[in-house]
Amino acid sequence: MESNTENNVKQQQPAQRIQIYPPTTSGVSPFWIAKYERDAKKYWDQFYRRHQDKFFKDRHYLDKEWDQYFSGSGRKVILEVGCGAGNAVFPLIATYPDVFVYACDFSQRAVNLVKAHKEFNETHVSAFVCDLTSDDLGKHISPASVDVVTMIFVLSAVSPEKMPLVLQNIKKVLKPNGYVLFRDYAVGDLAQERFSTKDQQISENFYVRGDGTRAFYFSKEFLTSLFKEQGLDAEELGLCCKQVENRARELVMNRRWVQAVFRYSDGVNYAPSSEALSKSDLCCQENIKPKADAEPIKDFVVDMSEGMAVEMFGAPTNDTEVIEIELGGCDIKIKVLSKEYQHTCKSTGLMLWESARLMAAILARNPSIVAGKRVLELGAGCGGICSMVAVRSASIMVATDGDRKALELLNQNITSNLRPPYLAKLVMKKLEWGNRVDIDAIKAMNNEGFEVIIGTDVTYIPDAILPLFSTARELISSNKSAEKDQAPALILCHIFRRVDEPSLLSAASRYGFRLVDKWAKGSPTNESQSLISSWFPENNFEEHIPTSALNIMYFQLD
Repeated sequence: MESNTENNVKQQQPAQRIQIYPPTTSGVSPFWIAKYERDAKKYWDQFYRRHQDKFFKDRHYLDKEWDQYFSGSGRKVILEVGCGAGNAVFPLIATYPDVFVYACDFSQRAVNLVKAHKEFNETHVSAFVCDLTSDDLGKHISPASVDVVTMIFVLSAVSPEKMPLVLQNIKKVLKPNGYVLFRDYAVGDLAQERFSTKDQQISENFYVRGDGTRAFYFSKEFLTSLFKEQGLDAEELGLCCKQVENRARELVMNRRWVQAVFRYSDGVNYAPSSEALSKSDLCCQENIKPKADAEPIKDFVVDMSEGMAVEMFGAPTNDTEVIEIELGGCDIKIKVLSKEYQHTCKSTGLMLWESARLMAAILARNPSIVAGKRVLELGAGCGGICSMVAVRSASIMVATDGDRKALELLNQNITSNLRPPYLAKLVMKKLEWGNRVDIDAIKAMNNEGFEVIIGTDVTYIPDAILPLFSTARELISSNKSAEKDQAPALILCHIFRRVDEPSLLSAASRYGFRLVDKWAKGSPTNESQSLISSWFPENNFEEHIPTSALNIMYFQLD
């Protein structure tokens, strides 16, 4: 029987070389696109909770750029769209004490920051929450009462298909011949180039940042057409370039933005003046792609703080967080990808999954499962907590993953948590399931095979199931002389997601594995005959079972 199984395995087609996460270069998935749109307010609330009013610079350049629109006879009424923490509001009222500013943002935290500012005064500022893509601005501001609308790096955060809704809303409160002062990201900005290499594109010129906020990059043609269709004509339009330098980090960042003035003509006796249009040459290079020898503009201020420029356009960010776990009297601290960055990460190996917590707790309480045995963990991820617990009892412990970033973080976690002799005994190896080179490298270090193979949450990609069992079959020990509970075993702990139990059993059988035992929380089992049930104490283990959907499957060779 054994020889027939081995022959069948040899006759199988070579397993596809695959990782446990789906490789893709197609941009953001439809699921996440919908989620970013649905939760846009939440991501900006998180942004302001994290950065408060420290992220953007105060916009003291507004009077230098657009003084003629804020000054003049009579009290000007201004609407600041996307006011954030008030970085434009308070410089404006300091420079023009007679103006009145409506300040709106769809982040409640941002509006709270404006109201908490020491210069906030209701006689000069009215701050309120408003989503201009869905809320009626007319509920807060009288129709045709605003002289000037400022839109400074705000429209880029809106989905392109909803931008017309924002402009329609603004038109309700803008006076005829009122102005919209605009500055926002331009096509070709360094940030766009970086997004393009990170597979974070939502649609053409529209990207998601690591924190879930989004950014659109405008061309002059798109911007002009967008505003023109809503009855807003360009009086000034320029493409600005500036180099942002961080000498300490030796970074030079080429920033590009569009700056414009639009006028709401209302179709009444209006024609743009040649004098106004000519002002575009002050910061404009007519070609969207700058010439190689073009001198950067030096007279324009970049809105962001140095911290923002460094974070978004060049320097590594602290995108990890530390999770503390107590297992068998040992405190383990592991670095994982922060939750706020997980949505843009294609590798599931940079996170800690529920099944790993459960399996690690089981191993900590039942060291006999791996005691004195050669143990292999498939898809250990960056945490490797099962391996770090098992290495205390196993004779050999090898932790593997197919993602190099996960292995890099795993190395840090192992080094920071283990001490000799365990540190030297736990070996890390790269293993993409079905990869002949990777499999042979592991066989070379242990030609007897592994007596226990563990995999936690490694069964959710349908195309990876056959390579998973194929790889396990090649690396498991073929020794069958031991008792049932000591015979070589493949232990899988998971939540059933995209692959159901019959599919797993079919793939297992194809490569010579049979299901010996299984467990699911709440499911009836014959505890006297169940090997897995014996791992659980009668009480005091609920805290290690984070969800009732967890399952454990125990396989041995036929």
